[in-house]
Amino acid sequence: MTNVYDILQERGYIDQSTYEDELRELLGKESVTFYVGFDATADSLTLGHFIQIMVMMHMQKAGHRPIALLGGGTTMVGDPSGRTDMRKMLTKETIDHNASKFKEQLSRFIDFDDDKAIIVNNADWLMELNFLEFMREVGVHFSVNRMLTFDCYKNRLEEGLTFFEFSYMLMQSYDYLKLYRDYNCRLEVGGSDQWSNILGGYELVRRLENDKVYAMTFKLLSTASGIKMGKTAAGTIWLDPEKTSPYEFYQYLRNSDDRDVEKFLSLLTFLPMDEVKRLGSLQGAEINKAKEVLAFEVTKMVHGEKEAIKAQEASRALFEGDKSGDSIPFTELKKSTFEKGIGILDLLKDVKLTKSNSEGRRLVEQGGITIDDEKVEDINKIIKLDDFKDGKLLIRKGKKVYHQIRIK
Repeated sequence: MTNVYDILQERGYIDQSTYEDELRELLGKESVTFYVGFDATADSLTLGHFIQIMVMMHMQKAGHRPIALLGGGTTMVGDPSGRTDMRKMLTKETIDHNASKFKEQLSRFIDFDDDKAIIVNNADWLMELNFLEFMREVGVHFSVNRMLTFDCYKNRLEEGLTFFEFSYMLMQSYDYLKLYRDYNCRLEVGGSDQWSNILGGYELVRRLENDKVYAMTFKLLSTASGIKMGKTAAGTIWLDPEKTSPYEFYQYLRNSDDRDVEKFLSLLTFLPMDEVKRLGSLQGAEINKAKEVLAFEVTKMVHGEKEAIKAQEASRALFEGDKSGDSIPFTELKKSTFEKGIGILDLLKDVKLTKSNSEGRRLVEQGGITIDDEKVEDINKIIKLDDFKDGKLLIRKGKKVYHQIRIK
């Protein structure tokens, strides 16, 4: 049986780990309880989170037990890592709602039945902490001088760093201690930007419990052009189909840079590595076959096979010039909307092709909006019933995002 550490290494996930040989040996000989944290900063997980989910699935398939830690407590503060300013403070109600959505989404990928995995929320213990007791047990083990050398804090010193944010590492570290004590959790994994936070918990558990625990981070994915994976000009690629449709999700992956295909196939699918390398080695127009496989496999995992097939059919139809297919994403609007007429900027916003009028204005001015193959040149254009053909109207944003408007 292949050691999961070797699988993760071969597929390109691992960035750093503590005591690599020891950890590999442990993962090869017994079932290990490990955890991954998800701060509830939005009401949906993203394609960026899917890397963490894939690691959890690989580990669970190999017989290890995941703990999905929802950060209902830590989100009250907000992770300063990678930030140039303080995160916007969310209300407890918003955080609780976001955490519930995360739980729902994670349950589609991780088997929580029969104690095969655990899902907990750190609000359950962080919200009830006694400050003095916490600082006496945990705070005394953290050197301020050392913490200030970590990038998550060092990069903020010029702009200003509050004690509020400074406490984040202590709370995340306490999570590891709590999970070790309650569930015998012996490994924390997370993105490479979390290395200093993860080390804080790893060192705290080793110091207080005098036991061997471990830490491992995996690489944050960026595209060959240097953009964080899952980020587009229009915004984030979400796992929630209401925020990013299965078609848009599919198209994002279908439009991957040629240089990224093998890496994405390795990290985002369960295809055997021989097949990943074969597909990644395709040249010229043939690489599009690999991109279709990538888009289909990931969309199938996230949205189900039925939606993946519909997205694939829509993508192929548009590529071949057939823009009438039912699988193209669409919005039905009342006839009365167009009897009165609606401005193009408002229409783009209503069907969620843009987030604001200013974004729509910029797209129109740059020639990025087309209606039924006619470029929109006037930001004040009014869309009326006369613009529809057989009750349908097709909007194209940029070169590859299509959306149909239907009259109901």
